[in-house]
Amino acid sequence: MKLFKKYIFPALYGLLIYFTIRLLHDLAVDTQFWKRDLALNIFEILCSILLGYLSIAIFEALFRFYDKGRRHHLNYQGIIRELLQLIGVNLLLTYLILIPMATFTDDGLSWVDVADLTIIPTLYAIIYYGIARSRSWLKAYVDNKVLLEKITNEHLETELKFLKAQYHPHFLFNALNTIYFQMDEDLPGAKRSIEKFSELLRYQLYDQQQQVDVILEIDYLQSFIELQKVRSTDRLKLSLFFDPQLKEQQVYPLFFLPLIENAFKFVGGGYQMSIAAEIDDENIIFRVENDVPTIKTTESKTGGIGLENLKRRLNLVYPDRHLLDIKQENDQFKVMLKLRYER
Repeated sequence: MKLFKKYIFPALYGLLIYFTIRLLHDLAVDTQFWKRDLALNIFEILCSILLGYLSIAIFEALFRFYDKGRRHHLNYQGIIRELLQLIGVNLLLTYLILIPMATFTDDGLSWVDVADLTIIPTLYAIIYYGIARSRSWLKAYVDNKVLLEKITNEHLETELKFLKAQYHPHFLFNALNTIYFQMDEDLPGAKRSIEKFSELLRYQLYDQQQQVDVILEIDYLQSFIELQKVRSTDRLKLSLFFDPQLKEQQVYPLFFLPLIENAFKFVGGGYQMSIAAEIDDENIIFRVENDVPTIKTTESKTGGIGLENLKRRLNLVYPDRHLLDIKQENDQFKVMLKLRYER
């Protein structure tokens, strides 16, 4: 294929230009070029083949120059500039080879001959440019898409890391507050809480880069709930339900935690709280409901930084694969998170 492109195709390109010009000329003046002197035809054919080799060689050199200066950049201005340069080179070769050739053959050079010798090679040069560069355009388009996707992913990954880094101090503040509250009344219990807290922290630090079995997430949540119950009032009535079928379904970690943390933070009124997780088809449905104080505050409506952080993380990690429903009915705050898990 390379031999054909390098040695045979340029000659065919020159012959195509020659025979097209000849046929148009013969149709216009009602002659047959094959009846002319053989030596004259051979001379014109050789000139056309020379034009073909020089044109293709220079065109390919220009293409390599274009590709070297523009690897991942493709725009209409660049294409137009390339095409104009190629047409300029084509016209230069035409006026150096074909115009002098026509001057010394037949009855001399006429304006019709100049028009034919200018327009036809130019049209073929444009066609060749479109065919030859289509592969480069496609490659540049794919490279641009890949580069854009890489930049977008890097941006999203950076934002996700920022959100996680923003969440860690929030978690640390609440957990340390719990242990501090416990140390005044139950030192052995505080030590157990510190051990529990270290396990929770280890899970956050090392186990959130990839998806995990949902049962690991549930174990983590149960440990967190035990830690939060230490500082909760004795009036708290907590109901827990985790579907036994929740085992090896793959989820990204730490998406349920903010809902529980928010519930413990704002529970009030009748101090009833329910936490439930179950499977529905290909979705994991996580529900948290808690009573809120009769006097409502702006912060209790929004859930503070935890829920806002969660919304953004969901949009980054579970686009079009989640549903987060937050509402307040009378004195009860209800949150439902539905995630489409992977088997």
